[in-house]
Amino acid sequence: MPVVDVKNLQGKTVGQVELADGVFAAKVNPHLLHETSRWYLAGQRSGTHSTKGRADVAGSGRKLWKQKGTGRARIGSIRSPLWRKGGTVHGPVPHKYAYRLPKKMILGALRSALSQKLAEEKLVVVDAMELESHKTKPFREAIGKLNGDGRTILLVAVNSNRNLDLASRNLDGIKLSLSRDLQVYDLLRHDRLMLSKDAALRLGELAEDGAGAAAESEPKAPAAETTKKPAEAEEKKSAKPRAAKKSADHKPAAKKAAAKHAAPKGKSPKGKE
Repeated sequence: MPVVDVKNLQGKTVGQVELADGVFAAKVNPHLLHETSRWYLAGQRSGTHSTKGRADVAGSGRKLWKQKGTGRARIGSIRSPLWRKGGTVHGPVPHKYAYRLPKKMILGALRSALSQKLAEEKLVVVDAMELESHKTKPFREAIGKLNGDGRTILLVAVNSNRNLDLASRNLDGIKLSLSRDLQVYDLLRHDRLMLSKDAALRLGELAEDGAGAAAESEPKAPAAETTKKPAEAEEKKSAKPRAAKKSADHKPAAKKAAAKHAAPKGKSPKGKE
C-alpha cells in the first residue's frame, strides 16, 4: 500500500496514512478518463437552444393573393420559411444531452485519475480542513504552504464546512468538492489534489465497492444443480415402488369385475343358441 505523509494547515508533517492499492495504485486507463469526461460535460449542457417554426412566428395565416392569374408564385402564408421573418425549418429544439454511463466505468476512471495524481506526486493529504474563520486571507496563506508549484487546486472533504466554503469560493483556481460528489473531470482539470485524511480513507472504499459489483455480476456456481440431481433420483426411486404397488392393488379388483360380468359356464349369451 502506498504511504503518504499527513500534513496540517501550517505545512508540517503530523503523521502518515496508508492508501488503498486498488484506488491509488491502479493502472491508468486513458480511454476511461476520456469517456467519463465526455459523459460529465454532456450532462452539464443545458440544452435550452430553440428556434421558432412556421407555427410559432408572428404573422397572419390568410392567403396573400389568389392561386392563379397573378403571374406570381403561389403563396399560402406570410409565415412561410421562404420569406423573410418566416419560420425556421428543422431548427434546434430543447433536449437533454445527458446519457447513461455504466457505474463500473465511472469507478474505474476515478481510480485511474487518483492513481495518476499520486504517481505524479500532485496529491497532498491534510489532517483536517476545519477553519476557525471564514476569512480568505489566512486560508490563502495556508494553501500557499501546501500547494507548491500548482496553480489550480481541488479540495476534497467528507463533510461540508461553512467556513471552508466561504474562505475558498473567492479564490481563483480553487474548487471545493465533497468525496461523494468527486468527478473525474475536476481531477483532470485541476493541477493539484488536496484530500482531507477522512476523504482519503473514504475514497479507499471504492476498491471494495468495485469488488462487490464484480462479484454480483459473476454467474453463480452450479452447486444448486448438483444438489438437485440426488433429490430428483430419490423422487424417481420412490415413485417406482408406489406405482407398482398401486397397480398391484388394482389387479384383484379388475379380476373381480371381469368375473362378475362374464357369462355363466354352459350357457350361451342371450339371442344366440
